Amino acid sequence: MERGLVAALLCVSACAAQSYEVGGNIGYGLYRSVRVNAPGAQAEAGIRNRFAAGALIAEDMYDYISGEIRYLYQDGDPFLSAGSLEANIQGQSHTLNYDVLFHFKDVDQKLRPFVAVGAGVKYYRASGPEPRPQPLASVASLVHTDEWCFTADVGFGLKYRIRRRVVVRAEFRDYITRFPKKLFSPAPGGTDRGLFQMFTPMVGVGYLF
Repeated sequence: MERGLVAALLCVSACAAQSYEVGGNIGYGLYRSVRVNAPGAQAEAGIRNRFAAGALIAEDMYDYISGEIRYLYQDGDPFLSAGSLEANIQGQSHTLNYDVLFHFKDVDQKLRPFVAVGAGVKYYRASGPEPRPQPLASVASLVHTDEWCFTADVGFGLKYRIRRRVVVRAEFRDYITRFPKKLFSPAPGGTDRGLFQMFTPMVGVGYLF
């Protein structure tokens, strides 16, 4: 009986020690493009560099380890380019992932540098009409469609608690997905070379409870 009571008290104490954070961030998505090869020709396939914004829910599970559920929107148009020829379609992406953060200082410190690693899904959405005609159809075509891709991400950053329940952060993430072949449709015999990477510096603010 006494052992059970002690275990219950320890569990309640541990749960009470945990802290949670809800917050938002804003930044800029910078894409690394991919090369598409076709017989006798090649083109650059990518997403326009534009603003990104998101939200997160975080939990300090241990003194030096926390977990975050993150959502990120990036307003970037898919494009194809080769020399003076270019094709563009309106679009954006939505990323939902879970990150584990490894902090260099414990939860009681105001300034907490960290590194992060995570995984999730990314939803590429083409929202505008397809170019007509397709200027690079001999290499690839832009398609009005949506595509889900597995994504992995790595990053680093700083958290700083400016008040008892308010924290600001500056961070960097690299979101990595495979080449979305439904959105960029290679011509017969065409192949893609590389992975999509979105390098994303961000700043944000959160509320602790």
